Amino acid sequence: MKLLTKLPVLALLAVFTLSSCTTDNLSDKAEAIELSLVAKEAKSIEVEILELINNHRLSEGLNPLQEMDIVKSVAFSHTDYMVDNDEVSHHNFYTRSNYLKSNAGAKSVSENVAFGYSSAESVVRAWIKSEAHKENLEGDYTNFDVSAEKNADGRWYYTNIFIKK
Repeated sequence: MKLLTKLPVLALLAVFTLSSCTTDNLSDKAEAIELSLVAKEAKSIEVEILELINNHRLSEGLNPLQEMDIVKSVAFSHTDYMVDNDEVSHHNFYTRSNYLKSNAGAKSVSENVAFGYSSAESVVRAWIKSEAHKENLEGDYTNFDVSAEKNADGRWYYTNIFIKK
């Protein structure tokens, strides 16, 4: 009986920890921010996430995506923003999208964000199980990158950005 009473709580927790994906079709209500781009060396969890996504794409007969430093820098700026604000969000997505269109030759941009997953496998599995996030993982893109940062409590925040050149 205890399990039945915990299921609704677990379902709500899953909804709140895995935010929806964002694509160019949505409107950005947040004020524009200035991106502070930083070149970050890839962490092992980030390398794993990219490999898992490309392995999934290959298993679906899709082309693997290429990493791109500018995409990683933009992803990091947003992950850092989420950690600073202790909130998983797509705030300022259009600032990131427009920046990548102007500076990386992107024709389209989308992103997946997440919070709280402790491993590359768990966050990628959650994105695959979510229809909207899976659409981004399997979308018509050429490049991608990811940023994973821990907050003060040791919980991970993730930003995964996809672009088509």
